Amino acid sequence: MPFFHRRPPFALMVINGALCTIAILVFARLSYGLVLPAMRDGLGLSNAQAANLSTVNALGYLLLVMVAGVFAARFGGKTSVVLGLMLVTGGFFGLAHASDFVPILLLMLVLGMGTAFGYTPLISLLANTFPHRRGAVIGFANSGVGLGMLLVGLIVPAMTERSAEQGWRDVWLLFATGGLAVLIMSVLILRNPLGHSNAARPKLRTKDLPVFRNPHVITVGLVYGVQGLTYIVQTTFMYSYALESEVPALTTGHLVSMMGIMSVFTGPLWGGLADRLGYSNSLVLAMTLSLVGTALPVLWPVQPMFVAHFLILGLCISGLFTSILAASTETVAPHQAAVAVSFVTLFYAVGQLIGPAAASLIIEWSGGFRATFAATSVVLALGVYLGHRSRRYQRPPPQTCAGLAD
Repeated sequence: MPFFHRRPPFALMVINGALCTIAILVFARLSYGLVLPAMRDGLGLSNAQAANLSTVNALGYLLLVMVAGVFAARFGGKTSVVLGLMLVTGGFFGLAHASDFVPILLLMLVLGMGTAFGYTPLISLLANTFPHRRGAVIGFANSGVGLGMLLVGLIVPAMTERSAEQGWRDVWLLFATGGLAVLIMSVLILRNPLGHSNAARPKLRTKDLPVFRNPHVITVGLVYGVQGLTYIVQTTFMYSYALESEVPALTTGHLVSMMGIMSVFTGPLWGGLADRLGYSNSLVLAMTLSLVGTALPVLWPVQPMFVAHFLILGLCISGLFTSILAASTETVAPHQAAVAVSFVTLFYAVGQLIGPAAASLIIEWSGGFRATFAATSVVLALGVYLGHRSRRYQRPPPQTCAGLAD
């Protein structure tokens, strides 16, 4: 049938990408913290066992993210995304019925593996399908994170409070149903890109250079490591810092929600902006805004500065993720894109492992959170510098994007 041999419309692809992100990333990784209390009580798990489930999930992702990139480069991004969706959907069904700790541990590992096989190959597939609008498609795909967290925040507490014993199982079953629907949609809609224009080559001739030796990819990976370290510290400790600074808990909670909702809409906007400015230019701008937003409550720990912090990060955080992921594929050959995205994601994962431990040490040493975010600001300044270095390799942005996507 002709439909299965031509590229679907841009809107259909980005909607599918956003739904894949919700199933693969939000349901399989980011929602665990909301399901955990009811699941822990229902199964009689200790806090250590509950923490081990989260660790195993993250470990499955970290160990296989590079394997997934190589797999996608060899067998196609669509095959990898479909496999990732199959793994997470099967994991959801299993968690809805499992009762013993060891099977649940293995199923959480499967969820991490599914995220690895699904998310980064999805990003590289979308970027290669629309090479002149890669910022926009990645921005739309990542808007699924904010939308998914908004949905999960509304649905999961209501379901778990309705039934203490069965509610958390119903949540996993609902995730499984959603995952299955997205799997069917992806089989029908996703396409591996067939070819790419040779016009507008990257300024750095690294088409056949291994990703691991590409200086631009390495630099972008280091920026992503900075982002991973600072973002996890922000999400883990900024709420507590605001409370310590006598900002009311209800106000702080509203600010956190505002930041999440803003990220739903700013992702696509940053994507379009990055396509016009250049991905490294966009990265420097977003990283600079993040630095300013983080430094303000360090310099003046009062409520207006915390409001400014959450407002600025709500504006720029999607721009960081979108610009980094788009820039990681800019100076590599199309068949290397999945490996490049997976490679830079390794830096991000390592940063997320280092961040909480380092922040905890600083908090214990200083007796508060201000020194932690002062150190975070220094790390973000390093990210701005690395972003400036990445600009030497970037491709000049096109004068117009009209007609280029087709």
